[in-house]
Amino acid sequence: MVTLVPPPAPEPHRHRRVAESFGVDPERYDRTRAAYPEAVVGRITAACPGSGLLDVGCGTGIAARQFQAAGLTVLGVEPDPRMAAFARKTGIDVEIATFEAWDSGGRAFDAVVSATAWHWVDPVAGAAKAARVLRPGGVLAPFGHVHALPPAVADVLASAYRRLIPDSPFVARSEVSVLDAYRGLYARAADGIREAGGFGEPELWRHDWERAYSRDELLDLVPTSGGLTTLPPEQLAGVLAEVGAAVDELGGTVTLPYATWGLTAIRT
Repeated sequence: MVTLVPPPAPEPHRHRRVAESFGVDPERYDRTRAAYPEAVVGRITAACPGSGLLDVGCGTGIAARQFQAAGLTVLGVEPDPRMAAFARKTGIDVEIATFEAWDSGGRAFDAVVSATAWHWVDPVAGAAKAARVLRPGGVLAPFGHVHALPPAVADVLASAYRRLIPDSPFVARSEVSVLDAYRGLYARAADGIREAGGFGEPELWRHDWERAYSRDELLDLVPTSGGLTTLPPEQLAGVLAEVGAAVDELGGTVTLPYATWGLTAIRT
């Protein structure tokens, strides 16, 4: 089986064109990207000593709305104006900037989170910035989803990446499950936190779950993947036709195993 996993180098945060390409269709992104398990939201909320939460790379506000519903006051930081505009329409207060360049204006927070976005932030500079804006006892908690596609579908996408996006930060490998491979992103984030200083020892964790997709639902989700968001419409249509054929061979419905990886570190 071929899977798409992030390489050890170059780091994803250096690929700004990909990092800021997800806003090409924010409505699709918000519609298709899975919400976070309540267990994950509850875990982070329980670690938060107060109600002020900063969501780094908040995108369309998927996680921000969940934390808001849990009773927290959420401010988002998002570099893509298109994603930020969508999040604002859903009731999230958003400021447009990369986290590294964002001006906190002296504000302090009880939690800094980042939902499937921290790998687009410099791991050391991001952790140092989080340390500056967190109150003592506050929590830094980057976390994110990854799902494993059926082998036939994964092979189609891996072939598309090799043909069409050879310089993508997500490359084809076969020696490791994608669910396990994403541990590396959060292990790298933990190393960045240790190097930046100002935090206790990061705790790495994982939450497993699954979700069923019809053919149409999966074809709606696939174009939101990093790299595919940069393809011209005719090339993307060709990739989706191949993916659709692979799903048809599987009976038209697939159940994807998900892992939500994350870590928590307390500001000392």
